[in-house]
Amino acid sequence: MYQVDFKNPSAHIYFCGIGGISMSGLAEILHSEGFTVSGSDRQPSAMTKRLESLGIKVYYGQKKENITKDIDAAVFTAAIHPDNPEYVAAREFGIPMLTRAQLLGQVCSNYDLSAAVSGTHGKTTTTCLVSEILMEAGFDPTISVGGIYDRIGGNIRVGQSENFVTEACEYTNSFLSLYPRIGIILDIDADHLDFFKDLADIRRSFHQFARQISPDGWLIINSDIENVSEITDGVRARIITYGSSPESDYYPSDITYDDLGCPTFTLNRRNASSAPAQQKITLSIPGEHNVYNACAAAAAGDIYGAEPEVTAKALRNYKGAKRRFEYRGEMNGITIIDDYAHHPTEIAATINAAKKLKKDRVVVAFMPHTYTRTKALMGDFAKALSLADEVLLADIYPARETDNLGISSETLADEIHKLGHSAVYLGSFEKIEDYVRKNLHKNDLLITMGAGNIDTVADDLLS
Repeated sequence: MYQVDFKNPSAHIYFCGIGGISMSGLAEILHSEGFTVSGSDRQPSAMTKRLESLGIKVYYGQKKENITKDIDAAVFTAAIHPDNPEYVAAREFGIPMLTRAQLLGQVCSNYDLSAAVSGTHGKTTTTCLVSEILMEAGFDPTISVGGIYDRIGGNIRVGQSENFVTEACEYTNSFLSLYPRIGIILDIDADHLDFFKDLADIRRSFHQFARQISPDGWLIINSDIENVSEITDGVRARIITYGSSPESDYYPSDITYDDLGCPTFTLNRRNASSAPAQQKITLSIPGEHNVYNACAAAAAGDIYGAEPEVTAKALRNYKGAKRRFEYRGEMNGITIIDDYAHHPTEIAATINAAKKLKKDRVVVAFMPHTYTRTKALMGDFAKALSLADEVLLADIYPARETDNLGISSETLADEIHKLGHSAVYLGSFEKIEDYVRKNLHKNDLLITMGAGNIDTVADDLLS
């Protein structure tokens, strides 16, 4: 594998798909280190425009002629296939190639105290919470997050310290390219079943990720994970647990919620030394699931050496990333929230958080994401969505898939009806918007939900 020489940043690194949320961040980090960076994407975006403003050359359209012999290494995402003209040209020129995950692993290893946040759910929020703590403490971290984080003005922050924080995604086992000092495992759930065989296969990958944490490092893991000892078996790093049990190293108690559903709780440190054994924490993001994300972040903050009062202030100040229970506005007295939830566990957590707000009804406009996920978890989707007072369904967002597997959003609507709950299949965004205007009322809460482009419904309604 090609090794990026961070001590001698003279190489020219090319990114195919440079506008992606992770690729753009890696490109910016290498550019800041002094490397020559260029790349291509299908069309201009906020990400590519930012890179261009930094002096990075971006080509639009992926063409063979974009690949030149002066390129020392080319980075490709999993979405790039071997018949891609740039991939073909790189092979013909004999240019070494790296996957996005391999490059992220090398960047991670370039920092002395790197943290990688993994888990089926909550990665972006927890990465932001850890980052918030480090920035509030003045630790000047480099940050790579899988969403838009307002405080850093995007998805990347380049610091000048040895502290690095990144998301660690399990899809296609990309997180197995990472060897962090601090590894966080938030939860393990059945997902990405177009790649993994089953939940046991997913658990094996998380176990391997845990074993790759540096022996002089730390694994922060949710003790509520089923058979958690299977995941920690053979881990050489120090194990720190958090969860609902008082036997965990970090656990919450006395959880209460304000009118916006934001929690206040007591953070208990069971093995506290210098930090207080009990500390009052207030969050500005809603939901019980975020109480546990905050516990994980506080544990990481303690490892980095943040003062407890700094941790509490940072957790209180964090207002959320884009598309994570994001308040979008009001329309005729209807409150509109947008959320990225696209797995039954995430959907249930988001709806339960919404129900703590004082609204007459919670209505979810949901766009399922991929046929494989929808079919594999159909019953779980129906149960989770049934927590809402009404569900409006858009067509399935296929992403990379072409086979509909004989299902549609109408199938999901039927499953919700079988549970005795209200669901309306509408298909198009235009029909959803029209339905909302005609049928929702003052003091209703609408959540546009899904990993596709369902957020444009919120844009259209508010415009």
